Amino acid sequence: MTTRRFLNQFGERENICETFILGEKQLRQNRNGNLYLQMRLADRTGACNAMMWNAKETTAADVENGDYVKIEGSTQLFNGSLQIIVTDISKVDASEVDEDEFIQVSSEQTEQLTGELTELLQGMHSQELKDLADCFLSDEAFMKKFTRAPAAIKNHHAYLGGLLEHVVSLMKLCQKVSAHYPPVDDDQVLFGAFLHDVGKIDELAYQRDLAYTDEGQLIGHLVMGVSVLQNKLREYEEKHGKPFPTELSLRIQHMIVSHHGKYEFGSPKVPMTLEAIMLHYLDDLDAKINSLHQLMADDANLSSQWTPYYANIGRKLFKGRSPS
Repeated sequence: MTTRRFLNQFGERENICETFILGEKQLRQNRNGNLYLQMRLADRTGACNAMMWNAKETTAADVENGDYVKIEGSTQLFNGSLQIIVTDISKVDASEVDEDEFIQVSSEQTEQLTGELTELLQGMHSQELKDLADCFLSDEAFMKKFTRAPAAIKNHHAYLGGLLEHVVSLMKLCQKVSAHYPPVDDDQVLFGAFLHDVGKIDELAYQRDLAYTDEGQLIGHLVMGVSVLQNKLREYEEKHGKPFPTELSLRIQHMIVSHHGKYEFGSPKVPMTLEAIMLHYLDDLDAKINSLHQLMADDANLSSQWTPYYANIGRKLFKGRSPS
């Protein structure tokens, strides 16, 4: 039996014949009028861009985003990143693949992370926030989406289960840092970390490939997140027969809409409470560390201690020597 090779095991100028998940498929035309197929291929170790030159319309029509596809071709480096030049692509039936080869966060990890999330929320001191948290945790449909969704399409935690992984990591970080600053309400910042990206459960589509929903494109997860919270606030009030504290509700909503930090980053509001300011900076830290670590892990220059220069972050990264 042939051992599968994953994307992170390939270097430059290697032949490739493996199965991946297809995403971002686009049939384009070059200056000479010839068609080519641009796509993104993924497995549990990451994703990379791929090109198929001299493609036919029938070839593009035979496969759809989210399909498992068998790819034949070769690898090359393009702008410092691995790229696959595809010579043949064909659809593979889902019954013929091992889904574990395409899921970065396993079911066992998801169960563990869900347990940690529950423990963190149930450990809060505020009874109102604990009761509100229970409205989320006891909602099976919500939890199914929350534990499966990615945190992003490309930049950080961009894989199934990535949202849960990011949220639990951020909550732990908030718990540690808020303890160092007594003026910060640790329950509020913890709950804000739980809900800051909650709108992504509907902003993003994530059956297999990752994409934006129409609602996600038109509304965005910040506004959608407030809507999710408001629905649960109504549920809280129906269940407990009393209104949720007004100021506490406003503070949580403010953390959701302001956590991007700046207007130019898509925040409708800038952070204006200690908890919102802390959440913004720690969310940015967790996202950046994950993203930069992924860049280093995905770097195909295996013989170099340095990654290539990345224009989007204005630097290259030092990987150091691999352990002998």
